[in-house]
Amino acid sequence: MSDDLKQEFDAARIKHMLFKSKLRSALFGSQTAEGPIRDPQQCAFGHWLTQRVLTDFGHLPESRELDRLHNQIHREASRLLDMHHAGQQDAAIGELAEINRLADHITRLLRTIEESIRGGR
Repeated sequence: MSDDLKQEFDAARIKHMLFKSKLRSALFGSQTAEGPIRDPQQCAFGHWLTQRVLTDFGHLPESRELDRLHNQIHREASRLLDMHHAGQQDAAIGELAEINRLADHITRLLRTIEESIRGGR
C-alpha cells in the first residue's frame, strides 16, 4: 500500500511539474494547448485532485487548501497568458515567480497530505 501511495503522489508531483512546464512553454511562444493551463478542471493534476484527494481525503484541511491553491495557480497562469497575448511577453515571464511560489506551496501540501495519509489521519 505504501509503495502504491508513494507512486501515486510521485505521479501527482510530475503532473504538477508538467503544468509549470506547459505554462513556461506557452509564455515563451510555443504552441501549447491553453485549456489545461487555464482551467483547473482540465489539467491532469486537477483530475487527480478532484477524483482522489478531495473524494478520499477531503477530511484533511490540507486537501481543501490544496484545492484552493490549485485554483489560484490556474487563475494566475491564465492572467499571465492574457498578458502574453496582449504583447506583454517579457512582463508575463517576469511574473513567473508568483507561479513558482504557489507551486512550491502546492508541493509542500502534497508532502504533508501524503505523510498524513501514511500516519493514518
